[in-house]
Amino acid sequence: RSVHPLSPTGRVDKGIELERERLEFLRKRADVIIDTSHLLIRELKSQIYKIYVEDKEFNNFIIMLLSFGFKYGIPADSDLVFDVRFLPNPYYIPELKHKTGMDPQVSGYVMDSEAAALFLNKLEDMLSFLIPHYINEGKNQLVVSIGCTGGKHRSVTITNEIAKRMAALGYTVKTEYRDIDKD
Repeated sequence: RSVHPLSPTGRVDKGIELERERLEFLRKRADVIIDTSHLLIRELKSQIYKIYVEDKEFNNFIIMLLSFGFKYGIPADSDLVFDVRFLPNPYYIPELKHKTGMDPQVSGYVMDSEAAALFLNKLEDMLSFLIPHYINEGKNQLVVSIGCTGGKHRSVTITNEIAKRMAALGYTVKTEYRDIDKD
């Protein structure tokens, strides 16, 4: 069992709550606050380098792009959910069925659809509109879930494509493929 040294009961959640209360004065005086909850060490190093070496504006906002399969349920922590089951399904192509959206043949098949290109443009446009508003409201992470039937083909392809576009706009992007390895 985990114990927190500041907690009178030893409970971790109570200890963290006390920590936050005691450090609030520092938070109020800080010019930069980096939320490390979802950062790898190399990403933290990169953020620090951008702020203090390259003198770039600090951006603590992370876009988490999560592919999933509707048959396994919608991810509970989603802020936005998009259904891409309207796109051509590689599952029904024998040579693509056992591959994933990580395979160029599968992503090529999905992206050859005019609907996929149009959807990506509209999704990029919507996210480009929404993100500054979320940032202004103080949100530091946006979880965008993209689902298809099984979470292996279409959702993975679209997740990867929109990740490239959001990264090209300068956002910090993380991708996760919840159901890619299921049946």
